[in-house]
This record gives sequence, structure tokens and C-alpha cells, in this order.
Amino acid sequence: MNETTIDHRIALLIDADNSPAAKIDVILAELAKYGVANIRRAYGNWKKSELKGWEQVLHEHAIRPIQQFDYSKGKNATDMVMAIDALDLLYTDGPEGFAIVSSDADFTPLVMHLRAKGAMVWGFGAKKTPEPFVNACSSFLFLETLGEEAEQAEAPELEMRDPKAVTKRLKGDARLVSLLRNAVEAAEGEDGWSQLGSVRSQISNQASFDPRNYGFKKFSDLIEATQLFEVRRQGQAVLVRDKRRSRE
Repeated sequence: MNETTIDHRIALLIDADNSPAAKIDVILAELAKYGVANIRRAYGNWKKSELKGWEQVLHEHAIRPIQQFDYSKGKNATDMVMAIDALDLLYTDGPEGFAIVSSDADFTPLVMHLRAKGAMVWGFGAKKTPEPFVNACSSFLFLETLGEEAEQAEAPELEMRDPKAVTKRLKGDARLVSLLRNAVEAAEGEDGWSQLGSVRSQISNQASFDPRNYGFKKFSDLIEATQLFEVRRQGQAVLVRDKRRSRE
């Protein structure tokens, strides 16, 4: 299924107990790139004072509140109800995509099942979200990086002044470096160069990935910032090659 198709029917399911109401605008704007979130539900114990911030948001964005009482002290049952509803929607309404807003790793098995049945899954959560949940999604965006103001606030002052600090941070991320290098190698043509679009596709097949989680709006900007690859533009095409290849 093509992620960039703009006519997906999307079911937006929000774990309100673990998600900020202030980010709903940018979440809906992001989903609008891929389709229409015609099913919108937010789950939580609405008797809790902590969820008061959601009240106006629910009405403003036509999000249906689903009441779920806490069956035991210190633990909510929201994740179980969300999972049941998601499966019910999958087998009855059949939306092409699901958006899960939560930072709870308990949703990982649900996401894996939805994807196994052919549905796209967009995840939204805090940077503390465990990796298994992040990687299970077709795409996962950290809420702290959504919105231009958030991106600017998240960028360390040193990095804004010194691009070398950005490169050092990126090179220090072993998972990112391995992901990029493996994808470039997998997409390599006979001439030793890789099409940037093919590299992005290779990464999408391996794990959830979005350059905005690293502070970049464009994938090409992230590639260049790592200083690990040569970049060549050929008409409208962008080609990349691991600098280690050129040294060979």
C-alpha cells in the first residue's frame, strides 16, 4: 500500500491518559497528508482532573470521547479498550490506516497485527516511547518535534550556531548510522551510486523512520548533515554514495 496516497480512510485512536491535548492540531495536519481521519476517538477516564485540557479539543475537532474507568488503582484500562476497538474497526469498517497516539509500548502487538493485515499505522508519542513500539509503526513521529516552534525549541543553542555539533550528534547515533549505510548499500546501482528515493524506501522497509525526529524536515538535509555520504545532483535526481567507497 502506498503511504503517499492521499485518500486513505484513517482511524485516529488517542490514548488521552498518555498524550498532550496541545498537539492534536499538528497530528491532524500530519494525517491530512495521507487521507481523512474520519474516525476520531479519544480514550481515558474523563473524571480525572488531568484530562480537563482535552475537553475543548474534543468538541473543536469532533473527537468522540470514550469513557474508561480505572479497574484497579494506579493502572488504567485504556490500552485494552483501544486495542479491542482497533480490531473491531479493522474487521468491520476496514480503514486503510490507523493513527495511534500514545507513548505506551503495550500497543506494540496491536500495531504488528494491524500491519500484518495490510493497514498503515502512523504512531505519535513522546521521545520516551520504547523502541519496539516506534519500530513497529509504518511511521512514528515524536510529538516534541512536531510543529516548527517545537523543532526550534528542541534544537540546542550550540547546534544552532555550530553545524559541526549537529554532525557529531548524528555520527554518534550508532543505530542511525547503521540504518543509513545499510540502506545506501542496498540501493546501490552498478555505478556505485544510490538514488535517494530508493534509499528512503529501503529504510521504510526496515523500520519506522522520519527525518523530523532528528531535527530535519528533508531526508536529503539529514543525509548531508551526517557528512558520511557524497551527494550528487543529476537533474531532479539526488544520488548518494558512502564516502568509504570513494576512498576505496
